[in-house]
Amino acid sequence: MHVSRRGVLAGAALGGGLLIAWGLMPRSYDTPLDPGKGEQAFGAWLKIAADGVITVAVPQLEMGQGVTTILPQIICAELGADWRQIAVEPAPVSGAYANVPLAAKWAPLWMPFWPELADEQGDVLARRFAQESRFTATADGMTLEAYEQPCREAAASARALLCMAAAERWDVAWEECEAKYGFVFHGENKLSFAELSGEAAALSPPDPPPLRSDPVAEQPLPGVETAYPRLDLPAKVDGTFLFAGDVRLPDMAYAAIRHGPIDQAELARFDAGRAQGRRGLLHVVQGKRWLATVAESGWVAERALDDMRAVFRAANMIDSGVIEERLDDAVRNGGSYRIAQRGDGYDNDEKPDLALRYDIGPALHAPLETATATARLADGRLELWLATQAPERARAAVAKALGMTLSDVILYPMPAGGSFDRRLEHDHAIEVALIAREAGRPVQLTWSRWQEQLMTRPRAPVAALLTAKLADKQSGQIGSMRARIAVPATAREFGYRLFENRTSWAAVQMAEGKGDPLAVEGAMPHYAIPNAAVDHVPIRIGLPTGRMRGNAHGYTAFFTESFIDEVAARHNREPLSYRIEMLGGDVRMVECLQRVARMAEWGGGRDQSGQGIACHRIGSAEGGGRIACIATARREEGGVQVSKLSAAVDIGRIVNLDIARQQVEGALIFGMSLALGSSTGYHEGVPTVRRLSELSLPLLADCPEVEVEFVSSKAPAFDPGELGVAVAAPAIANALFSATGLRLRRLPLLSEGL
Repeated sequence: MHVSRRGVLAGAALGGGLLIAWGLMPRSYDTPLDPGKGEQAFGAWLKIAADGVITVAVPQLEMGQGVTTILPQIICAELGADWRQIAVEPAPVSGAYANVPLAAKWAPLWMPFWPELADEQGDVLARRFAQESRFTATADGMTLEAYEQPCREAAASARALLCMAAAERWDVAWEECEAKYGFVFHGENKLSFAELSGEAAALSPPDPPPLRSDPVAEQPLPGVETAYPRLDLPAKVDGTFLFAGDVRLPDMAYAAIRHGPIDQAELARFDAGRAQGRRGLLHVVQGKRWLATVAESGWVAERALDDMRAVFRAANMIDSGVIEERLDDAVRNGGSYRIAQRGDGYDNDEKPDLALRYDIGPALHAPLETATATARLADGRLELWLATQAPERARAAVAKALGMTLSDVILYPMPAGGSFDRRLEHDHAIEVALIAREAGRPVQLTWSRWQEQLMTRPRAPVAALLTAKLADKQSGQIGSMRARIAVPATAREFGYRLFENRTSWAAVQMAEGKGDPLAVEGAMPHYAIPNAAVDHVPIRIGLPTGRMRGNAHGYTAFFTESFIDEVAARHNREPLSYRIEMLGGDVRMVECLQRVARMAEWGGGRDQSGQGIACHRIGSAEGGGRIACIATARREEGGVQVSKLSAAVDIGRIVNLDIARQQVEGALIFGMSLALGSSTGYHEGVPTVRRLSELSLPLLADCPEVEVEFVSSKAPAFDPGELGVAVAAPAIANALFSATGLRLRRLPLLSEGL
């Protein structure tokens, strides 16, 4: 029997309607913004001060992606303000800022037994969950989709109120007034927003808000500069921009920490006496699974920990060899879940014309700023200064660990010096709160680079088998294709940690044996192959895994685009025209491929040119974002030298051209780092890579020339931050095949030599 979402909801209503009643219950929120002296708040999103400064609330973590410019830009354009008068304030946690699209996408993680009830952003349950749980997580490039419309509506309401206040003074119709450059105009009359804000705040806005006819958009024209330069740029250039590690409080002490191997390690012994004579040491705090010191400086705290020589009793002694054996057995023999299917899927009984294996090593995030948090516990209230992508989940976890009510935990969101989804985890927030309680004074905890490496839940290792049956063996046209992917149910693991506050080992156990669509996202080929299937083989590798920028797209694009390139080569097909032939009606992707071919002066990838091509789509076929990339690379004595990355990108309507370009450029370099490094082995549960310098990350001297062009598009705006991550590795791998004639099917490339 087919059970529809509508049928389930109707049945719930007939059975008492508790679910529906809860979902339809009206919600209202106090204004989250706290107006200062001379300020007037206009809803949840903006304040106008007596000096004309307009402060915009930003409920997303600034981690380099420019969100503290994008959302203020949307409000500035809709309001008719002057960009020079815009300021930013991190938004307090509130249901008014619910990230509904992300809640819908992550429905399998917070409602794993019936995600179909809430997996579309229009679903009542997704909205109510996001609002009730104050879910404002920053992830998966959902900022524009979640917040552009609320920002526009808030600004349009404020603009109407300002015009209404001016109209009352001039005794004219408010609809005849115009707001621009921070003023309201009517003929020769002019009043500033600052002059009108007090009167405007006392009025009631029209419903619905009078939106401008067109949302903010910038055209990708050569030589045109954005009218909205980054607000955080000057402070980042002169060093005054404050990150989590820059917090300073009166009487603050500094903490360092040592952990055992992940997972379930317990502190067995340490010699506190060896550190007794160290000057500046204030406290030693012993946790079940960690040991921390509190001192007058971070240096003293670290040295004291070295003195005490903590020893841990390890429960997890996993080695890389065991992980690879489990992956190999799973991809060959393990039971699978059919995650996605097109057409008739794939007939497993028929012998394939081509079957190729791809492997991915575990990858570390390596953010520039290691985990850092500051805590102050006084008068029964805990204050936290923390960079977090999921602030309310961090608050809830800390409150539970300290036995406090949620209302007594106050979180001041700080920007992150990079994250790449690492700050979706919040172990360090719990630790600093416990340490501050024991120390009896404000404490700042900073993990060393080694502790960051040790405690990172890496991007999961993967083994994949791609098979194809050809519709035309002469031309290489693919009729059926399957991706069989052995990977932990990594998104489900993460979901149990984030939403149920489970330990990492409990989360692994709960996720074991479950199909995970997010763990194989992007594996369904975007080509018009009539029959295709994606199978997930869930596996327990003995190591917890986590999310990383690009997530599954970072490896599924590598599989697919390497495979397509290989099919083309085996049938003596030019890689660009072969791809275009298979794209069907995706004219947007065809334009990206043709554009990048012109940019890079594509020569067909032959004659050891060292050029490789790849393309990828993230999001729906109707919308989504598209990228095509040509890499130029060669094998040299010191490794791989990537000399150029050219990319043509279609992200629909572009909100801020400069930030979009920065996002794509940064993503390409990040993807290059995953292609050539960022990986570690494991020995007895411990990463074999201890230092940042051992991760083979690209240095400034290694960075190639990066050329990015955007395709003018009328499609909905799409966040470009992960597109480059997905496409860089296959483009570089295909370039190395062009240069050397050898296929590399494992990331990082050259990890097994040539």
